[in-house]
Amino acid sequence: MMLKIVQAGEPVLRRRARDLTPEEMTSPAVRQLIALMRDTMRDAPGVGLAAPQVGVDVRLAVIEDRAEYQAGVPAEELAARERKPVDFHVLINPRLVVEDPTEVEFYEGCLSVSGFSALVRRARGVRVEAFDENGQALSVSARGWYARILQHEIDHLDGTLYIDRMEPRSFTTLENHRRHWAMRQVAEVRQALGLS
Repeated sequence: MMLKIVQAGEPVLRRRARDLTPEEMTSPAVRQLIALMRDTMRDAPGVGLAAPQVGVDVRLAVIEDRAEYQAGVPAEELAARERKPVDFHVLINPRLVVEDPTEVEFYEGCLSVSGFSALVRRARGVRVEAFDENGQALSVSARGWYARILQHEIDHLDGTLYIDRMEPRSFTTLENHRRHWAMRQVAEVRQALGLS
């Protein structure tokens, strides 16, 4: 069974989600939610999914950037994005700390803003303190694309969408992104769009 991914305009996407209690973290209901979110994320497909995106107002996200998603991406593009496969994992009640504030800008999309993308600046390196699906504390350090995914999903838990952080003039449909911008460097895109 796949869950419905709610779209921009749903109030749940604009509220700060509530923390899960220690008892809730390992409950059958949360375990089922995690399994359904994993399947929904893979079906979409996406590299992350936060509970508010499926209409559930709790601080829970699932992350996975599979090797198959990167198969057709040129090596130089993967290197520029610092993108490598990330195994499936769960983050409950995450707290994000910026470790490398260097801003990195790339096109970003969202399953809850379906059909669009835009340039978004994110910190290059972050650390996330959270709990896993067994209620165990975990600490994750990430750079590059993985750091971007973590920032994007934790933004969802705070009621923030990438459109709040985007370069407005870069906002595009996915079709036009593929046609005009996907194969261009960010500096070239910024110049073509008249951005400083």
